[in-house]
Amino acid sequence: MTSLFDRIMAAHEAIRPQVLVTPLDRSRVLSDALGCEVLLKADHLQPTGSFKLRGATNKIHTLPDAERRKGVITASTGNHGQALARAGALAGVAVTVYVGASSARSKMDAIRSLGAELVVIDGPPIAAELAARRDAGARGLTYVSPYNDADIVAGQGTLGVELMQQAPDLDAVFVSVGGGGLVGGLGTAIKQIRPQTRIVGVWPENSAAMLGALEAGEIIDVEERDTLSDGTAGAVEPGSITFPICQAVIDDRVTVTEAEIAQAMRRIAGAERWMVEGAAGVALAGLVRQAEAWRGRKVAVVLCGRNIALDTFIKAVAA
Repeated sequence: MTSLFDRIMAAHEAIRPQVLVTPLDRSRVLSDALGCEVLLKADHLQPTGSFKLRGATNKIHTLPDAERRKGVITASTGNHGQALARAGALAGVAVTVYVGASSARSKMDAIRSLGAELVVIDGPPIAAELAARRDAGARGLTYVSPYNDADIVAGQGTLGVELMQQAPDLDAVFVSVGGGGLVGGLGTAIKQIRPQTRIVGVWPENSAAMLGALEAGEIIDVEERDTLSDGTAGAVEPGSITFPICQAVIDDRVTVTEAEIAQAMRRIAGAERWMVEGAAGVALAGLVRQAEAWRGRKVAVVLCGRNIALDTFIKAVAA
């Protein structure tokens, strides 16, 4: 834990100014409605529209010179690919991103526009990941995992450092969980700085791979169904470093329905005039479900991204 915390603190300095210190704003509307002090960590305002820029920038920064010259390969459903593409472009590192054919067209276009080479693989995201890993090995290039990488986790952990600097007396932080890089990183930082702050992991009921692993005590196969929270969807890689980190830092576990995710996205749009993606809605939906337990206390909700197709957003909030 201390070693990872040291990496997080180094990343906190190293990723500037490419990565913003995003606002932590009190939502009057949500605070009044839920009966607790609701602070929104606006990481959807990062240049690529999600927290993933933190880890990607730190990974590129920490690459040895020989690996930087060769370039890197990754697989992504969108946000990680965009983040690595931007970080690579700013540092002069070539980036190739493999995506599954089902990935959102808007995210594919964004990856290309940021200067990365895009490779589309027929099949689900796991097929793109396997192809990317295979080709990275064949070409002698570094494969950059979206979450199973200590430098990525350390970069995501900078969000936790910011939270503690902006609101040192937080009672809880609500954050959506996918592969565990974000919650593992920010949780490590917060537990080192203020151990009594509760880390609340929130999952869509339709896609809860890390939750299944935590409940089983080991990484297992978990059935995945379609979810608005595509940014957190997908299986957890066997042997992922994020699993023991999540075991150590997540205090409370919450699952939410697709209807609750959509309603949370609608609440944020109505209260703050922000359009956020499903994964951000997951975090607020978790607080809504547990609001009574946090009445009168100060909590943060991590708005992790905004990269959602307009038609998908309109359909979700209109339901």
